[in-house]
Amino acid sequence: MNQTIRQLLDTADLLLTDTGEPATSTAATASRCRGAAFALRVALESAVADRLTAHRAPRAIREGTQRAAFLWLRGCAEAGTARRAKAVWSQLCLGCHYHQYEIGPTEDQVHAWHTEVAALVALLAR
Repeated sequence: MNQTIRQLLDTADLLLTDTGEPATSTAATASRCRGAAFALRVALESAVADRLTAHRAPRAIREGTQRAAFLWLRGCAEAGTARRAKAVWSQLCLGCHYHQYEIGPTEDQVHAWHTEVAALVALLAR
């Protein structure tokens, strides 16, 4: 795992850590959760890019869309790992986007995503 990925996972941890302030608003909590989701998504994308680079994927795949990267990942990692990575990436994308009619991802969701991303980063680093 490279240093940037480690820092992104640590940033997500910091955003998810309870500040101990009793008057934390729902909006502030939602913002921290969305920020953690962004950090997790970038960490996963970086791990996938590192794996593709290690397997000499074409530059167009490494620097193209994430959909193309996740399709190419099927040939560079175990099928189950590639499926898990695509699934959690899709969930993180939904959690990162702001919609006026919803608050955003919950702390429990983001904690679950954090656990999954950390496991996938370790698998992709092998």
